[in-house]
Amino acid sequence: MSIVKLARPEIQELTPYGAAAQVTNAVRLNANEVPWTRNNDTFRRPLNRYPEVRPAELGVALAEHYGCGVENLLVTRGTSEGIDLLIRTFCREGTDSIATPSPTFSMYRHYAKVQGARLIEIPTTRDQDFATDVTALLAACDDSTRLIFLCSPNNPTGNLVPRADLIRILEARRDRSAVIVDEAYIEFSDAASTVDLLARFDNLIVLRTLSKALACAGARCGSVIADSDVINMLAAVQAPYALATPVVESVENALQSEGFQEAEKYAQEIVVERDRLMTAMQRISFVKRVWPSAANFFLIEVQDVAGLLQHCSERGILLRYFGADLVDCVRITVGSSEENNRLLGVFNENPGS
Repeated sequence: MSIVKLARPEIQELTPYGAAAQVTNAVRLNANEVPWTRNNDTFRRPLNRYPEVRPAELGVALAEHYGCGVENLLVTRGTSEGIDLLIRTFCREGTDSIATPSPTFSMYRHYAKVQGARLIEIPTTRDQDFATDVTALLAACDDSTRLIFLCSPNNPTGNLVPRADLIRILEARRDRSAVIVDEAYIEFSDAASTVDLLARFDNLIVLRTLSKALACAGARCGSVIADSDVINMLAAVQAPYALATPVVESVENALQSEGFQEAEKYAQEIVVERDRLMTAMQRISFVKRVWPSAANFFLIEVQDVAGLLQHCSERGILLRYFGADLVDCVRITVGSSEENNRLLGVFNENPGS
């Protein structure tokens, strides 16, 4: 059974918005656009015209980059929109549920609450380096579980979901749940993308983003990669003209071959800096634990988290604290070499002893 059948019945019957036709070199009198352009309009596609309902050239470029068919990819406003679209598409308010290990990316929880979907969280433990207990996850799922979210590398803990564990989940929930693998940080790891598994599992959905390794966080450009029937259904839910012309053109520029070469170089530098920082942290007296990471950040446990956060803030350095989800822990994003040296200098002032 296609996982399209798991979607909300009204979404399965939804007809995409009928946007005005866009024909090159035609006189466009069908979309209530104005015929003049602004003096400072320097874009290849003039701003007085609506962008494409779905940006075709950008979709082709991203599909080539991620190794999937263009029919298997939907361009979104970051992965956050992809998460929102998936939960709104598959989950009925007060009836359906999503499952995810915890702690993980908070937007899964956020959009579940927005949609009124029940949230099933499977705790992970520090002593196991936050590894997902697959047996517990599968046992927690029931007939209402439409979506399973797996962030790999996981934010904020930095650990990967082993491919064998993912395959076990996909097989166990093959016609009962869509399994979403959020690969926002995959470029900073040694792991391969799971996109190749789409040929075996039509219940697999992969999220990718240009925000991290491609340094395009401000452009808000992500991708949902899935079976073509799922992509068509999500496209019907997504707002038309979702990607603005300046965004489309800036991302197209970033996706040139030299852009990929630059991104790969900087990603490698981030990994070197990450490992340097993590090694240095292990020598700092008030740092109790440093967890392994396959991302551009890592998690540490400290003696006095409030004191450390205040000390760093007063010196112009911001770290991330997650409260009750990770008591006594902070997440540190890997910066430039200069920024990382400044961080180590502040830490070596011994604020948390």
